[in-house]
Amino acid sequence: MSHDDDLSLFQQMMEDVKPISNDTAELKKKHSVSAGQQAKQQAAIWLTEDDPEYLSIDYAPMIKPEDMIQYKQDGIQHGVYKKLRLGKYPIQAKLDLHKRTLKEAREEVVKFLKQCLRLDIRTVLIVHGKGVHSNPPALLKSYLASWVTQIKDVQCAHSAQQFHGGTGAIYLLLRKSDDKKTENRERHQKRLG
Repeated sequence: MSHDDDLSLFQQMMEDVKPISNDTAELKKKHSVSAGQQAKQQAAIWLTEDDPEYLSIDYAPMIKPEDMIQYKQDGIQHGVYKKLRLGKYPIQAKLDLHKRTLKEAREEVVKFLKQCLRLDIRTVLIVHGKGVHSNPPALLKSYLASWVTQIKDVQCAHSAQQFHGGTGAIYLLLRKSDDKKTENRERHQKRLG
């Protein structure tokens, strides 16, 4: 068979084939939010609301004493979260919750975070202990891990580095105040000219 014969045979075989009008597929990614995520978002609160009772002391998913706490709101840059996780932000305020009941701890956390927001403090360390000897183990740690996800003012959180207490402490990055946001915007406008 020659090349011409191959070509004519190919053309005969392909004469009933119709060309595709569009050869690209469009992939539309749908962002779906589960019912659990929606409930979590609706349950989240701002610290400017005056009722500390919204942070439940009735139930929290239990974690182990050595477990890492990790939380990041949508929209937080990966680099910012990584820097917090690695303990590279200077700690501006610290709260120690050792020997506190759940109710006392909840009140102190709310009071502490409200004060930090008023003073434009963004990076804080809360020492909660691992709770190895509590019953059940890691009780306060479990509740604190749950609370930080419920407070909208907390942008991200991660268990501390060993030199700050390891899994017995947690870093929190709080939202910027409106004044600080304006300050940053103005500084960047001047730089861009």
